[in-house]
Amino acid sequence: MPSEPTVSSVLIDRINGSDSITAAIHCRKEAPKWFPVTESVAVYHTHAVGPTQTCSAVVQEIAAPVSTVWSVVRRFDNPQAYKHFVKSCHVVGGDGDVGTLREVHVVSGLPAACSTERLEILDDEQHILSFSMIGGDHRLANYRSVTTLHPSPADGGNRTVVVESFVVDTPPGNTKEETTVFVDTIVRCNLQSLAQLAENLNRRNQPPP
Repeated sequence: MPSEPTVSSVLIDRINGSDSITAAIHCRKEAPKWFPVTESVAVYHTHAVGPTQTCSAVVQEIAAPVSTVWSVVRRFDNPQAYKHFVKSCHVVGGDGDVGTLREVHVVSGLPAACSTERLEILDDEQHILSFSMIGGDHRLANYRSVTTLHPSPADGGNRTVVVESFVVDTPPGNTKEETTVFVDTIVRCNLQSLAQLAENLNRRNQPPP
């Protein structure tokens, strides 16, 4: 019989070897970097991870307030605004609420052509967005992503910390580590692009001296 999925956070015990829910998110590709979040939000970054799946998280700090960053992130119909691997996006079902479906086409050069994605969570109060890939021509089967925004404790709340976690099947012929590195790289590029866009928007919104 196949092994049952384990309930595991994206931290999976990069601290103490346990699978328990914690209230910190670890960006494992950078120097030790932890960002505390409330338990009510941390639970969204806790994924049921099967024996052939992998999960991870990326943290990005942005020099713009949460309201500015969220105005970009919440646009489920316009991921290409900051995801440069996306060539085009069309809403194929729904009106922007949970359950809305979009069809995303990616740029050439990636091992994918298109993806059908469903909006799972859109919380304007807690600044949480989650989507899953439910079809398409790509290798990221059973992919689910959760993105949360948090006011940074630095700079009087005028900065934002973005946490994006994911869980995905390990494709045949690849290891969990290879899959994690591949997806982490794409997510990190997306969040760096988001930072640049949001910071430019924030500068334009500043009143003249």
